[in-house]
Amino acid sequence: MPKIVDHDRRRIELVDATWRIIASRGIDGATMRDIAAEAGFANGALKPYFPTKERLLDFAFEHIFQRTNERMEASVHGRSGLAAVRAYCHEILPLDEERLQEARVAIAFWQKALNDPAKTAAHDSAMEQWRTGLAALLDGAGMSGEQEIQVAVGTLMSHVLGTQITAVFSPTHHSPAQLVEQLDLLLEALVKEGRPC
Repeated sequence: MPKIVDHDRRRIELVDATWRIIASRGIDGATMRDIAAEAGFANGALKPYFPTKERLLDFAFEHIFQRTNERMEASVHGRSGLAAVRAYCHEILPLDEERLQEARVAIAFWQKALNDPAKTAAHDSAMEQWRTGLAALLDGAGMSGEQEIQVAVGTLMSHVLGTQITAVFSPTHHSPAQLVEQLDLLLEALVKEGRPC
């Protein structure tokens, strides 16, 4: 009887291995051979799943957003107001090893996206999802006015994306506890400005 292979699971195993390699060695250090070895695959076994390294890297980056979006959806379930905004943002902040690894991969992807319009477009599409989600949550938190909401969304996006860089490169000043405090200070400032209620 032939062995049944779960191809979706194998793709995720390859993505996880890709993340680990990129997080420790960068994109240039992520060879197909090393990724295969990290995932426990024979070298040529990656081809049916990802014919090129670029396709594997694109899928790995898309998967980061999918995982983050799943966490966001779960974290805001049953919450409202600023508690929902805070929970949503926490899923982007590098508050644990998994999210720190995602930040390292995102930084590596940004470098590639600088000269690749397709990667830039993929990133912007993902960021638009986050902006839309934040806008809806801020509206639900009582912030009024389209312009005001968009300014707040831009401020929060700049903050949470910036933490991915600062947590990776300056961890002593941007520990998980400090990142939470910094976000809370920003949210408090928005409240004091009379924005979300």
